[in-house]
Amino acid sequence: MIPARGGSKGVPRKNLLDVAGKPLIVWTIEQALAVAGLDVLVSTDDAEIAAVARAAGARVPWLRPAELAQDTTPTEPVIRHAIEQVTAERDRPEAVMLLQATSPVRHDDTLGRALAEFAATGVDSMVGVVEQPPFIWQEGDPPTAAYDVAARPRRQDLTDETRRYRETGSLYVTRTEIYEQHDNRLGGRIGLFVMTEDEGIDIDTELDVALAARLLTARRPV
Repeated sequence: MIPARGGSKGVPRKNLLDVAGKPLIVWTIEQALAVAGLDVLVSTDDAEIAAVARAAGARVPWLRPAELAQDTTPTEPVIRHAIEQVTAERDRPEAVMLLQATSPVRHDDTLGRALAEFAATGVDSMVGVVEQPPFIWQEGDPPTAAYDVAARPRRQDLTDETRRYRETGSLYVTRTEIYEQHDNRLGGRIGLFVMTEDEGIDIDTELDVALAARLLTARRPV
């Protein structure tokens, strides 16, 4: 499931923006199509995005209702709408892999590994993360740190207990009942899927676009 509405604030029409020679959304579609057995579905309110997605090989059997394509619309109602549509069209899916087109940098084996790990661990939902240095502060009086400032750790000395991760927004895998029961992409027993540092990019500014293009170009076979 790849949500892609027509409007965007930071980078206008970013789902169709040319990034390293392809519309941004096409990178994620092609990565998903490379995984056997996935029903690759794009949910959009935009006819142009729908046409580009279909040309790339994704299914776009309907356009998303306008009320589910507002600036303030969360992702969860969009996913539940898609689940309802697919259930009526085919069968109720057992799980949903949510892929954000704005995180186009994924390795060739990333999606397959995520699905294998989801099945092997038996978790109810899984979130893609990248390792985050623990040197995080919260403003206040006084400001507080997420680490012991009296015993500043070295990165190479971090343990499983002290290591921290940042949610990438790139991918989530969730059993359908979690959406139905909790209206959330994360719930029940949650697992972390650790991705590489370069996969943590999320396009929200022109600088992000340039960085993503450079990384995607570098990963193309010569």
